Amino acid sequence: MSGKFAILMDGGFVKKKIQQKSKAFPTITTIDAEIARIKGHAALSSCELLRIYWYDAVPASGKLKNPIDGTVIDLAAHPQFSANMSLHQALEVNPDFALRMGDAAVYGWTIGSSAMKALTKAPRAPTAKDLVPDIQQKGVDLRIGLDLARLALRALVDSVVVVTGDSDLIPAFKFARREGIRVYLDHMGHGVKRELKVHADLIL
Repeated sequence: MSGKFAILMDGGFVKKKIQQKSKAFPTITTIDAEIARIKGHAALSSCELLRIYWYDAVPASGKLKNPIDGTVIDLAAHPQFSANMSLHQALEVNPDFALRMGDAAVYGWTIGSSAMKALTKAPRAPTAKDLVPDIQQKGVDLRIGLDLARLALRALVDSVVVVTGDSDLIPAFKFARREGIRVYLDHMGHGVKRELKVHADLIL
């Protein structure tokens, strides 16, 4: 198939999958490798890339007080904060890249996944170390959906590759397909709902 295509990458999802695979925080090199893999797919071999869109949230900052032992952490001083900022700065100047930034909302504390498993196996009172900051991205799905609609309505591309595992994007997939563009899903091997696959034209 010929024509133009765009790649829309759910940054939080992509970072998580790369980190699970490589056991290290993603770099511009590992992200470029994923992009090269996508561009090399047979369905895109004769297509021209319009642009890569990266959707992420600005790292959360501020200070949080642990409700169990009273210790205070500075989110902006955490290595994860600087790692994300450095990655965003590198992506901003990457060829054919556009960043779409949402917000990070801090909702206090929650029990970490490892601690939850341990507490489920052997119930006990939670300790300060069991708690992790509860930080959630806001506005990322909305921006992906809006760009899908814009690309479709303006006929800027013939196909899009959406790298995500989020079934909340099903309505955006359906809209883009109704407007005549092909929607390819790349879930990077992640388990996703059948409905998300149903409303894609091809699974990469």
